[in-house]
Amino acid sequence: MNTNKTPLLQVKNLRVEFPSRRGTLLALDDINFNIDAGEILGVVGESGAGKSLTGAAIIGLLEPPGRVAAGEILLDGRRIDNLPYEEMRKVRGRQIGAIFQDPLTSLNPLYTVGRQLVETIQTHLPVSLAEARQRAIQLLKDTGIPAAEQRIDHYPHQFSGGMRQRVVIALALAAEPKLIVADEPTTALDVSIQAQIIALLKRLCKEKGAAVMLVTHDMGVIAETCDRVAVMYAGRVAEIGPVHDVIHSPAHPYTEGLMGSIPAMDEDRERLTQIDGAMPRLTAIPKGCAFHPRCPKAFDRCRQERPELMDAGRTRAACWLHAEQERQVA
Repeated sequence: MNTNKTPLLQVKNLRVEFPSRRGTLLALDDINFNIDAGEILGVVGESGAGKSLTGAAIIGLLEPPGRVAAGEILLDGRRIDNLPYEEMRKVRGRQIGAIFQDPLTSLNPLYTVGRQLVETIQTHLPVSLAEARQRAIQLLKDTGIPAAEQRIDHYPHQFSGGMRQRVVIALALAAEPKLIVADEPTTALDVSIQAQIIALLKRLCKEKGAAVMLVTHDMGVIAETCDRVAVMYAGRVAEIGPVHDVIHSPAHPYTEGLMGSIPAMDEDRERLTQIDGAMPRLTAIPKGCAFHPRCPKAFDRCRQERPELMDAGRTRAACWLHAEQERQVA
């Protein structure tokens, strides 16, 4: 964990919009969270919640016409969301590494993995060709690729899916970034390879002191890998806190529904919880709490006023239930 007062990554009041001929779509609305050095923050939620979009905004890879309309993103105390394109290119790769779901989208099939690693290293670090190649070999070894001295001259199609993902992780780590944004890095892998990649991320995070933002829909991966977790719904953070507390004592009804829909080996449940309805479209975000049409605990205030994150035991949740409980106690 970072012992400094300033977190490595600070996302403050982030708002992302997509202008269109029919009006402006609000995709992310007032997103706030921090990540410390050496910490893994999981970001979870249904499809359309805004998980990957948050990662893209941090990396500076929003698809046009998407734009950061408000808020700030700070890396190691320096604001990066308003940097010119060329300046952000220097930050991306050198200070922020990215791991995506499909490794083939990150690897050029016409170049050997060694050439791609060496080019990345020399782009961001002042090293010779020989030094860059040696560093590339060591990165392949660090990520668990056997016979790295020979495999460095192979092409992406000569690697299995799991090995390609290891190469992508090596690319993400090539310039020793402070932050790694990993967007569904294990989804396309089988269970055994998934476990190896998870262990690799944890080990590298611990050894290198890098922070990781892990975007996934898999709560099993979150439970196994992360220190804290942010649960997103309809472009906002619904709950954030330590993984154990969010999983075992969820404070937001949406989080509770997500947890109840996961099979547990140590529990005897006849049926899993089902969250009725679906994630709202960006063109039809409900007034008040966006989750209230699907929430079994909703009351009048939920339908009229939008809740902000508030203390809810050991986590923070955007839910009026906790404001109501505090009012009754007082």
